Amino acid sequence: MPTVSVVVPVRDDAAHLRRCLQALAAQSAPADEVIVVDNGSTDDSARVAQDAGAIVLAERVRGIARASARGYDRATGDVIVRLDADSVPPPGWIADALWLLADPDVVAVTGPGRPHDGGQLLRRVWDAVYMRPYFVLMWAALGRPPLFGSAMAMRRDTWLAIRSRAHRDDPEVHDDVDLSMQLDPGWRVLADPLLTVQVSARPLSGLPSAAQRTRRAFHTFRVNGRRANPVRRWARRWRAETRERAAVGWSRR
Repeated sequence: MPTVSVVVPVRDDAAHLRRCLQALAAQSAPADEVIVVDNGSTDDSARVAQDAGAIVLAERVRGIARASARGYDRATGDVIVRLDADSVPPPGWIADALWLLADPDVVAVTGPGRPHDGGQLLRRVWDAVYMRPYFVLMWAALGRPPLFGSAMAMRRDTWLAIRSRAHRDDPEVHDDVDLSMQLDPGWRVLADPLLTVQVSARPLSGLPSAAQRTRRAFHTFRVNGRRANPVRRWARRWRAETRERAAVGWSRR
């Protein structure tokens, strides 16, 4: 059984973090270590993490990309799970992620988020204006599924292969989009509803939040330059799939 490290970046989100850590403690396949990266909180987020038995790292330089990368670097597990402080994974989440990663060709897996507050109308709006567009548009741009930072897992070897390319020191990048861009388009990433987690509805909190997320998305594409070019990415994926089909054909002869 692969060992698992869970990384949770947090800043001033103690109440949500407590709920997240309680959900992790109830996993059918428990993590071997939980790493909470405190990104300069002024509330009791660090104390909540300590009380739950998590490893607590202090990252004073603000930026979720910086905090997340600090956690990935510290992780010792074969598999690195990334959740946000407001993520609430169901009891079988880690087990399902490991099951999907049992395919040696899969380098990372991810799933969507669903708001844990609000009713059916909010969930429909969430899917229509946020979650579904994120996966559809980013899939088209990247040439494969994007990672969603609130619900993702990757092999530690995958992080080690791409860590030098991640824009960890840029506080304006979308860290999950940036991470997605560092993965070769020819590598296999799975997006599966099995990995759905509950999250807060903060992305729909108003126009300023939407504007900030949109600005950061464009910034992330810009700083990645040629690596973010959709035409180049789809061409790379096509070449990789062509080689794979040819290899399968030769093996059957």
